[in-house]
Amino acid sequence: MRLRLLPLLVALSACAHGAFGGDSKYGKSAEEDYQTGVEELRTHNYLEAARYFEHVKTKYPFSKYAALSELRLADAKYDQDHAIEAAEAYQQFVKLHPNHEEADYAAYRAGLAAWKDGPSDFFLFPPPAEKDLAQVRAAAKSLASFLEKYPASKYRPDAEKLLARARGMLADHEWYVAEFYAKRGRWAGAAGRLEGLVRDYPGSPREPAALLELAQAYLKVDEKFRAQQALQQLIVKHPEDPRRPEAEKLLASLR
Repeated sequence: MRLRLLPLLVALSACAHGAFGGDSKYGKSAEEDYQTGVEELRTHNYLEAARYFEHVKTKYPFSKYAALSELRLADAKYDQDHAIEAAEAYQQFVKLHPNHEEADYAAYRAGLAAWKDGPSDFFLFPPPAEKDLAQVRAAAKSLASFLEKYPASKYRPDAEKLLARARGMLADHEWYVAEFYAKRGRWAGAAGRLEGLVRDYPGSPREPAALLELAQAYLKVDEKFRAQQALQQLIVKHPEDPRRPEAEKLLASLR
């Protein structure tokens, strides 16, 4: 008799484990399990939250809560400072669900996650401009794409501010490298970096100084016409800048 009961007990044990997922007790619907996962996420119980979201994805793959669970799993990665994984998860969500009501949120968070993985601009030893800015570039690219694709998103103001910070940091990097070349008399290299700064980060705080330095670098390599263009650009675009008188004086001397 005991031998006959053994398979039944094993089966009941397996069913119980599947129903409760270890410590997780699943509900009767996708919405119920999703909301439980959201609550676990809110209280930073990430392992338990992930169990619920994965369960919803597996058991209710065609429910709207399956897609939402994908997004909340990305949020969990972000909250745990797994920034690169979070950025990839958000990007994947946008790719798979381009028309989802939260697609703009995912696109914005992809840029935010990339920025989070970049160097901090709080501790300046060394300054951020001297650090590896690959993730800052990724953030800027992602945020610019977001702003282009979702111009009416409620996340637009925050994205614009963050993009300005990212581009400012990248402009500082170009300035830092240009100064490195200039101090060593490598004027062509300095000019190339300053050209990139002015071209890629228009309107940055570095632009007026970069235009003046660019004109001076051009003169060092006998590019008088291009120096004149840089000076004219400074004068026209930044009429209130304190460097304008110096630019006008230098431009007059080149005519």
